Amino acid sequence: MREIGIREAKARLSQVLRDVQEGVEWMITDRGKPIARIIPVNNVARTLQQRLKRLEDRGVLEPPRETGQREWTPPLRPPGDAAQRMLQEDRDGGR
Repeated sequence: MREIGIREAKARLSQVLRDVQEGVEWMITDRGKPIARIIPVNNVARTLQQRLKRLEDRGVLEPPRETGQREWTPPLRPPGDAAQRMLQEDRDGGR
């Protein structure tokens, strides 16, 4: 949820409403005190591409590189036999 003051909300109302159409919720404040929320009327069905683009725009995801090759970070390996012990604990139900 994003937060915005009354004056700024008035000045940017069109942008705020576009955000709401995309599923973003806004909290309207008066001198830092929350007074109202603007939320979408219903959940808008979006395609996977639209949802990914939105996450990229917000900086949550990075778009794929131009080469089409993704560089994956290798998984972390627990030290020693920690992975085996955790697996056995999980199988034993934490006993």
